[in-house]
Amino acid sequence: MASPAVVATGAPFLLGLSYVGSLYVWRSSKDRDHDDTIKRRFVSAAFMTLVSPVFVQVFGSPELLERFGLAQVIGLRLPGLGLSLLLPLLLTMVLFLGPTVMLLIEVSGLDSSTSLSSCLQRLSFNLSYYWSRAIRDWKWWRNHVVAPFSEEFTFRACMLPMLLRHYTHTQAIIVSPLFFGVAHFHHMVERIRKGEGVPTALTISLFQFTYTTIFGMYSSLVFLRTGHLAAPCLVHAYCNFMGFPDFMEVYHSPPRRRLLLSSMFVAGAAGFYLLLPWVADESLYSNTIYRE
Repeated sequence: MASPAVVATGAPFLLGLSYVGSLYVWRSSKDRDHDDTIKRRFVSAAFMTLVSPVFVQVFGSPELLERFGLAQVIGLRLPGLGLSLLLPLLLTMVLFLGPTVMLLIEVSGLDSSTSLSSCLQRLSFNLSYYWSRAIRDWKWWRNHVVAPFSEEFTFRACMLPMLLRHYTHTQAIIVSPLFFGVAHFHHMVERIRKGEGVPTALTISLFQFTYTTIFGMYSSLVFLRTGHLAAPCLVHAYCNFMGFPDFMEVYHSPPRRRLLLSSMFVAGAAGFYLLLPWVADESLYSNTIYRE
């Protein structure tokens, strides 16, 4: 019989491989952003939502499954749900304080000579326009609903219980994002198909691997501390909405705006660092499942 270390490593690897493989079962020359490709991959995501819990039931931590059952182990429970939706999201918004201020300036014209009422009107109009377009855009549904749910369900809610068969919480938080980051390397193949050179595609993919791995550690921490699937899903959706911070825009901004934005970036990072231990307190979320 295979050792716990082999099972706890091999099963998550197989699950991650299955997730990526499910996206490529469809034969098509269309790129990943084409509506037909997105719709087909929604089917793949739905299929993996059914398959992933089977991996947990077979390869997950026997102790966790015996004590709490499959549903609670994969984060489907009610106690503490409200705070698990609110606090990690607010903490993530604090981290993105700089990009949020940049976005508000852009959509409302806060730095212009217009009045506050005009800025609010412009903000309201842009938000209405955004949502009217978003609900009809398949890419929006992919980036902000289906991908956050399916990826967090597979790579956090179902993968972490398997890793905990052998690894400690800290080790699982470090190891699981590696599967998540590597899973995004399939985008390199798609870039090459579009005509990008291999060095460029590899550089972009390595950069993406780095920040998706860092995000994966944070998301894994959120799941283990809250014990709720909904928490990392919401955080993931918000991060996808904000995107990676555009530091070059800060650098090229006028001096006063650059000072403001730089201050917001620093304040956001400091606030995140100071608030993280409090938000990561399992007792806030009635989480008795993933206590070390």
